[in-house]
Amino acid sequence: MTTTQYIIIGIGIVFLLYIISLYNKLSTKKNQIQNAISSLDALFIQRADLIPNLIVTVKQYVTFEKETLERITELRRPANPTKNENPYVQQEEGSSTLKQIMIQVENYPELKANQQFNQLQHAFKDCEEQIAAGRRFLSASITDYNDSIVVFPSNLIATIFGFKNHQWQYATEIQRTAINADELFNK
Repeated sequence: MTTTQYIIIGIGIVFLLYIISLYNKLSTKKNQIQNAISSLDALFIQRADLIPNLIVTVKQYVTFEKETLERITELRRPANPTKNENPYVQQEEGSSTLKQIMIQVENYPELKANQQFNQLQHAFKDCEEQIAAGRRFLSASITDYNDSIVVFPSNLIATIFGFKNHQWQYATEIQRTAINADELFNK
């Protein structure tokens, strides 16, 4: 073989490697879009599962706290003396009531529903921030891919191998509708 043939073969190999490199780059960018879509779907599912369950938990805790406070208030009432009752009976009732109140308070020393609400707000905010970040990542991935298939010389490779412009993802109606905590609380 002559030197010219080696040069032609070398140029052919370099050109082939370049085509393979561009193809792999476009394939990677296309896969990155699918990854971003899957991640965003997972975040929507997480939000749809997590937030309603947290709201149910907070509602149950608020109901429990309300019932506990009503019970403590009810237990305190007999401890207040009335005009017509025997003071000795009042003391015994008051002592019994005080014991019941102490047991209730010892069993549930802190009744603070606001902590539950704060945790719910924090979880809701985290979910929405993750979804916003996922949307930004998806948009950047689509832009990067679409830019790659229209610039020279990768547009030639994209055309040859059938890489198409990726359409922007539009959220479904359910995804566009943010979770309405007020509706969930009032169910």
